[in-house]
Amino acid sequence: MSRSRIDSLLASFPKLIPTNSQHTSIETTDVRYVYQPLDELYILLITNKASNILQDIDTLHLFARVVSDLCRTADEREISRQAFELLGAFDEIVSLGWREQINLMQVKNNLEMESHEEKIQEIIARNKEAEAKEELKRRAKQLEMQRREQQKRATSGGGISSPSFLSGGAYSSVPRFEPPPPPTTSRSESPAPSSLRPPAFKGSGMKLGSKKKAGADLADLISGEPEELLVSPPSTSGQAAREQTLGKTSTISTVVQESVHIQIREQLTLALLREGGLKTLEVKGDLNLNISDAQFARIKLGVSQPATSANDLVFKGHPNVGKFQTNERVVALKDANRSFPVGLPLSVLKWRYSGRDESLLPLSINVWPTPSGDGTCEVNIEYELENTKLALHDVVISIPLPSGSYPTVTPGYSGQWSLNAALHSLEWSIPLVSATPAEDSTPGQTSGSMEFSVGGEEIDAFFPVKVSFVGLSSLLGIEVNNVTRADNGEEVLFSQEATLTVEDFQVV
Repeated sequence: MSRSRIDSLLASFPKLIPTNSQHTSIETTDVRYVYQPLDELYILLITNKASNILQDIDTLHLFARVVSDLCRTADEREISRQAFELLGAFDEIVSLGWREQINLMQVKNNLEMESHEEKIQEIIARNKEAEAKEELKRRAKQLEMQRREQQKRATSGGGISSPSFLSGGAYSSVPRFEPPPPPTTSRSESPAPSSLRPPAFKGSGMKLGSKKKAGADLADLISGEPEELLVSPPSTSGQAAREQTLGKTSTISTVVQESVHIQIREQLTLALLREGGLKTLEVKGDLNLNISDAQFARIKLGVSQPATSANDLVFKGHPNVGKFQTNERVVALKDANRSFPVGLPLSVLKWRYSGRDESLLPLSINVWPTPSGDGTCEVNIEYELENTKLALHDVVISIPLPSGSYPTVTPGYSGQWSLNAALHSLEWSIPLVSATPAEDSTPGQTSGSMEFSVGGEEIDAFFPVKVSFVGLSSLLGIEVNNVTRADNGEEVLFSQEATLTVEDFQVV
C-alpha cells in the first residue's frame, strides 16, 4: 500500500465511527476496520474483507496488551516516547503481513534477546584491554622489585643479597601482588575462613608496597578498578598459566557470510539435582535465513537429523513455509513461485525440546560441601564436559556463600575466581572448556576442580549453583546440510553459524 492510500484510510476512519454502537468493526467497500478504544486514543487494525475477523480481533487484543505493557499511560506523549519499542513489538506479532503464532511473554523475550555478534566483540575487546593492563602491571611490579632491592643494598652496606621477601624474611609482611582478571570484575586475596571476620576492604585500593612510591603510583593509576570489590589471586600455576588461559575467548571468530547465510540459535534451560541426575531439560531454537543476492531467493534447505528422539522435539515453520516433515527435513516455501525476502533476516523454522535425555547434557557440575566440625565447611566443585562436540566459551560457575563468610581458595585450580559482592557468591570463570585445542593451539580441557573453605556449616546455603556459557554449535545437532535451488536443484554455496546460550542453568 502506498503512503497516500494509508493516509486516506486513516483520515476516513474517524468519520465512520458510529455513535452509541457496541461494535468495534467497520466494513467499507474495500477494507475492514477493527478497532479498540484506549483511553482517548484508538488502536486500529486495517485488513481486507476476506480476512478472518476472529483472528483479527485476537491480534488487536494482543496489540493492546503490548501497548499497556510497554507504556505507563495511554497518552500520545508516552506512546511517542516508546515508539521504537512498540514498532519492534508489533513487528514480532505481524511479519510480512502474516500473524505470528506468538504470545505476550514471547514478544517480551524476543525484545530482550541479546546479540551474539555483539557479545563476541565485547569478549574480544575485553581480552585485548586485559592483556594491555597485564603488561603495564608486570612492568610496575618489576620497577617496585628493583626499588626494594636497591633499598636492601643500601641498608646492608651495598652488598648483594637474595630477596628475603620471597623466603619469609624482613619483607614477609608486604602483600604479594598478583595481576587482576579482565576489567569486568576485580579480585583480591582471600581473608581467613571465619564468619566473624569482615572483608578486607581498603579505601585506597590496591598497592604494591606498604609505602606509596613511584611503582605503586603506576599500579594505582592503571588499575582503575572498584574499591568495594574483593580481589582473588589466580591459581599457583603462575604467570605463565595466566597468560596461557587469558584471551582464549578471543579465539571465537565470526563466520564469513556468503550470499545465503544461516544462523542457528538455541537457548538452554537446565536443572540438575545436587545428588546427581537430571531434573528438567528444555531447549528452544530457531533457524534464521538471510539472503543478500536476489538470484538465490528461491531455494530449499536440507536440515540434518536431530541428535535426539523426534517424540520430544517439536518443529514449527513460518506460515509462508511448507510444513516441516521430520522424515524429509526440508525447508521450502509453500508457493514455489514465491521468493524469500532479500536483505532481511527471516526466522523460517523454530523448535522446542523438553525431555529427560541425559545424553544431551553439555556440562555436569558436582558441588560437594563437607562440614569440618569447627564452624567451617570444605567445598569441592567439579565440572566435566559431557558433550565433547561442544566448545564452551566464557564458562562461569556461581556458588552462593553463607552470609558474612568469605572463602579461602586452595591453589591448583584452572581459570580464575572472584567474589560477587552484590550476590555474595563465588564466581569461578573458565575461558574455554573443550575437547579440541583452540585456534592458538592451546590444549583443550574437559574437566576441572576447585576447593575452598568458608565459615558456616549449612549445606543448603551453597545452592542453587548457577552456570552460564556460550557454545558454538547446536546442542540438538540441528544444522543445514545443503542448500539447493527450488527450480533446478542446483546446489548453492552457503555459510552458517550456530550458537548455544544459557537461559537458566542451575544445580538445585
